[in-house]
Amino acid sequence: MNTRSQTKKMNLNMDKGLYKFEINFDEASEAWRANKKSIGNGHYKYICTQKTKTGNPCKRESLKFCDHCKMHSHQHFITSCKKAEPKI
Repeated sequence: MNTRSQTKKMNLNMDKGLYKFEINFDEASEAWRANKKSIGNGHYKYICTQKTKTGNPCKRESLKFCDHCKMHSHQHFITSCKKAEPKI
């Protein structure tokens, strides 16, 4: 007769082969930081995702609920910004 802990170990060993995930955390971290700028202590600000006239990425802070800055907002309609969720 198996104890509870032995049964749990057996079940864990049986489940190990079912799912295999290959996650590249360095690549995932780089993708997550693509539109953010570090401001220290683990805090980030979103930056504009548009390109400047010279083709370099814009480094300005993006507007609230938008993916672009005020300089690039003339290129987009107001509807491209996400609306804030109403607080209940």
